[in-house]
Amino acid sequence: MSETITTAAQAGTIGPGRLVLVVGPSGAGKDTLLRLAQAACADDHDIVFPRRVVTRASSADEDNISLSPDEFQRARDHGDFAVHWDAHGHSYALPLEINDDIRAGRAVVVNVSRTVIAALRDAYSNVVVVAIAAPPDVLAQRLAARARHSDGNIADRLTRSVDDASANADVTILNAGSADYHSRHLLRVIRNESWHE
Repeated sequence: MSETITTAAQAGTIGPGRLVLVVGPSGAGKDTLLRLAQAACADDHDIVFPRRVVTRASSADEDNISLSPDEFQRARDHGDFAVHWDAHGHSYALPLEINDDIRAGRAVVVNVSRTVIAALRDAYSNVVVVAIAAPPDVLAQRLAARARHSDGNIADRLTRSVDDASANADVTILNAGSADYHSRHLLRVIRNESWHE
């Protein structure tokens, strides 16, 4: 399972808007919290939740732009992505248009692999990393309930090792309780507001 990154950023950093990176292991509930936060921001045009490009069909759990591997390769070669990476046998990317949103001062909120954080911190001037975590038994239950066989073996996903020290999360949300509660925490981070439990 290789994971690589290429950014379309030129020398210097892209800003002034905020790039909010939501990261965490499979089954942590990232997509659920993002969906709830996005719904809460529906009328706020200064907060953008771009759809990821993925070489996997879109689903109720993940509203991605689906491309075949060949289409993905052509788009990557054409320079259509701000960043791309490989994980779990699929290719993922963020559309180049996020750079325009960030240059316009908007907050862009995206779910990315922890392996691309360092490169994104280099390419963008205002990056906030939000780590979504959950206990191992909760992760296992969520992955089993998802039943997305195209992602490979659940045991392999649970034991996948990523150097979390490289993530240097600015905020960690332990998503083991109410999704509504935890999505409000994420929303405050997105809006750059303080959070007191």
